[in-house]
Amino acid sequence: MGILEKINSSADIKRLDDWQINELCREIREFLIENVSRTGGHLASNLGTVELTVAIHRVYDTAVDRIVFDVGHQSYTHKIITGRRDRFSTLRQYGGLSGFPKPRESDDDAFVAGHASNSVSVALGMAKARSMAGKDYDVAAVIGDGALTGGLAYEGLAGAAASGEPLVIILNDNNMSIDENVGGIARLLQKMRVKPGYISFKRWYRAAFAKIPGLYRFNHRIKEWLKSRLLPGNMFSAMGLSYIGPVDGHDVSKLETVIRWAREMREPVIVHVLTQKGRGCRYAEEHPELYHGVGPFDPETGELLPAGESFSEMFGKYLCEFARRDERICAITAAMASGTGLDCFAREFPERFIDAGIAEGHATAMAAGMAKQGALPVFAVYSSFMQRGFDMLIHDVALQGLHVVFGIDRAGIVGSDGETHHGIFDLDYLSAVPGMTVLCPSNYAELRDMLEDALFRINGPVALRYPRGGEGEYKLSPRAAEHIVRPGKDLTMVAYGTMINEALSAAELLSASGISAEVIKLGSAAPADFSLTLESLRKTGRLLVAEEVCAAGCVGRQIMAAAVSEEIKIKAAKLLNLGRGIVAHGGRDRLMEDHGIDACSIARTAGELCGR
Repeated sequence: MGILEKINSSADIKRLDDWQINELCREIREFLIENVSRTGGHLASNLGTVELTVAIHRVYDTAVDRIVFDVGHQSYTHKIITGRRDRFSTLRQYGGLSGFPKPRESDDDAFVAGHASNSVSVALGMAKARSMAGKDYDVAAVIGDGALTGGLAYEGLAGAAASGEPLVIILNDNNMSIDENVGGIARLLQKMRVKPGYISFKRWYRAAFAKIPGLYRFNHRIKEWLKSRLLPGNMFSAMGLSYIGPVDGHDVSKLETVIRWAREMREPVIVHVLTQKGRGCRYAEEHPELYHGVGPFDPETGELLPAGESFSEMFGKYLCEFARRDERICAITAAMASGTGLDCFAREFPERFIDAGIAEGHATAMAAGMAKQGALPVFAVYSSFMQRGFDMLIHDVALQGLHVVFGIDRAGIVGSDGETHHGIFDLDYLSAVPGMTVLCPSNYAELRDMLEDALFRINGPVALRYPRGGEGEYKLSPRAAEHIVRPGKDLTMVAYGTMINEALSAAELLSASGISAEVIKLGSAAPADFSLTLESLRKTGRLLVAEEVCAAGCVGRQIMAAAVSEEIKIKAAKLLNLGRGIVAHGGRDRLMEDHGIDACSIARTAGELCGR
C-alpha cells in the first residue's frame, strides 16, 4: 500500500516524516497524470503546486481553517488529500467531482472558484467575519502570478493591508497564467526573485532582536532606510503588506517553515513562492501552455487526442483574412490567445495583437480607447469571462456608440468546467447594452459572413456569440435576421446559433408523428426582428423557443411580449431554456437532455403543445 492511500485529511499529512512527504508528492504526481490523462482537466498547474498544497495542509486544517484558492484549477491535490481520492476517476464528469473547489462537495473547500483575481478579497471578508465573531481559525489565500494581472487582486491587496487582519496571502509564481505572463507585473516579479537565504536571515533577525524592543525598532528603521535606497522597489511592502520571499515552491520543509512563520505574524503577510508549471512531467514542463487544460491524452508520451475544427479556430482564421484587407483591425485577448483562436493572428500580425492579461475590464476599456482613435479592435473572450467587463461595455463603449467587435467564445453550455464557465448569461447582459448588436452564427460559413458584417457593415458595438466545439449539420448562411429553414403549419419553432440543429432534428421527429413544425432561425438576437416569427405564429397559434441560455433576457420572452403587443392569439407556448442558469458540470449532451433542450426533449414538448 502506498502512502497516498492512507491520506484523507490534513491530520494525516501532519503525521508524515520528511521521507514520507517526498514519497507522497511523487505518488500524487503519478496519480494526477494517470487520472487526468483519462478524464481531461487542468494538468500543468496542478503538477506545479503539489509541494505547495502539501505544505499548506501541514500548517493548516482545511476543514476548519479557510484556504481560498484563486481560480481553483490548481486544487486537484487538495481534493485528493481531503478524502476524494477514490472518486477522482469521476473528475469533471456528470455527477462526479468538480474540477474546481465547491463547498457543497466538501467542508474542506472554503469557497466556490472558477474565475481569477478574487481570492484576496474573499479571504479578507472571511478574516473580518472571523474577527467580528471572536473566533480563532486561520485564513489564507492562494493566488497565482497570472491572476495578479486582474485589477480586483489589487483592490483586495490594498484592503488587506489597510485592515491589519491576520491573513496569509500565498503568491504562486510560476511565470505563467495560461499563456505566458505579460506586462509590468511579470517584470516586477522577476526583479523580486532574490536569493532565498534572505528569508532565513530575516527570520533569525526578527527572533533575535524582538527580545530588545528599543533596539529592534532602531535597527528596523535603519534597515528600511537602507532597503529603500539600495534594493528594487517592493510593491507589496509599499502597500503595507509584510513580504516574505521568494521561497522554493518544491521544498515542502522550507514552505512549511515559511508559511507557519507567516501565520504566526498575525498580520497581513504575502509569501512569494516560486514553482514550475508542469513539474515532474517532461512534456508538461516543456509545453505548460498545452497542458494547462487538456482533454484525454497518452500518459506515457503526452500525445493529445486529435481535435477537429472549432468555432474558436475558425474565428481566428477569418479574422486574419479580414486583417489582411484592413490594417485598422487589431486583436485583443485576456491571456487566452490559443483558447480563443488568436494564436495565428499573434504570429501573423504581432504589432496588431495585444494580450491584456487576465483583465477583461481593462481589455474592454482599452478597446474603447482604440476605437475612439480610429482603430478597429476585436476582443475575443470567453462568455463567462466577459461578465467581468460589463461596466466597461456600457460606460466606455456603448455611451459613445464606439465600434468595438466582441468575439463571445464558449457561449452556451461548455461541459466539464461547470457552472463558473458556462456561457449562458451573455445574451441577457449583452442585450441590455445600448446600441449593441448580437449576432448568433450557426456554422462556420455564417461565422465568416457575420464577422465581415460586424467589421465593415454594422456601426457601434457588435458581439458574435458562438459555442465551444464545432458546427453541426446545418450549413447555410442566409445572412438574414430571420429565416424560415423548414416550412410548417402546426407549430412555430424558433432557435438560433447551433441550437438550430436540435430544432431541425426535433422537427424531423415530429413529422413522423404527423406534426408539421415551421422552424425559424434567428441570425440576430439584438436588435430583434420577429416579423417572420409573428407571421408564422398567426398561422400556427403555437410557439416553442429553444435556447441554450438562462431564462432571464431570453429571446422567447421577447417573442411572447411582441405577440401580446400584436394581439396574436396563442393557443399554447413553451420556452425551453436553462432556467436560472446554474448548470452543473458534465458532458454537453447529458446537460442538454437534463434541461430539456436536446432534439428528443424538444420534440416531446412540441408534441404536448400540439395535443399529441
